[in-house]
Amino acid sequence: MTIKCMIIDDEPLAIELLETHIAAIEELELIATCASAIEASSIIRNKEVELLFLDIQMPRLNGIEFVKTLRTKPKIVITSAHREYAYEAFQIDAVDYLLKPVTFERFLTSINKIFDKSSFNVSNQNQQEANKSRAFIYVKVKRKMMKIQLDEILYVESLGDYVKIICQSQKVVAQQKISLMEDKLPGDQFLRIHRSFIVSLQHLKTFSTTTVEIAEREIPIGRSYKEWVMKRLGGGI
Repeated sequence: MTIKCMIIDDEPLAIELLETHIAAIEELELIATCASAIEASSIIRNKEVELLFLDIQMPRLNGIEFVKTLRTKPKIVITSAHREYAYEAFQIDAVDYLLKPVTFERFLTSINKIFDKSSFNVSNQNQQEANKSRAFIYVKVKRKMMKIQLDEILYVESLGDYVKIICQSQKVVAQQKISLMEDKLPGDQFLRIHRSFIVSLQHLKTFSTTTVEIAEREIPIGRSYKEWVMKRLGGGI
């Protein structure tokens, strides 16, 4: 399967780096690069684009505004030098949010998320939901790679260079930093609420401005995460 992709960015160095990353992945086909959303509009009307690497801060029409003008939206990966647009990216259903300069490791993690969702070759919505429930990741446990179903995970807790993964039926200590664990987990199903905790939105029972409750445990919301968590959860508390 080949995914037709496009870059929209007004920074030549950022475009060059993404072009290098894309060229390294056989399943990606770069069909166009544009320095502005205005330039991209005519191309996207006449060519099939399945995946869009999109900067936000651009002249005349920014990336978020551009997406809102599209009648048919491709999958979108935001590439930005600024963290503060993450909420806007969530609002337009962006698959991922990559901070510049984008490393190849982080880029590859994003592409793996896209392939794992199987959304390019599945048209039936019920089948998509079934695929999501069967999704899984592998984590390193005692020199072996262990398979963990995503819908089994309740929350993840940092233990320095390790994480404790609390599942419905087991607890797993994996050799994995929480920042890399955050990259592995799909952003539409999991939310980092503290520098030491990632929680499953599916299993979240209640929340306040300071804590969330999952599986009878109250987990703190970090002060630096509070605004983003409240926006994400829709909390008018």
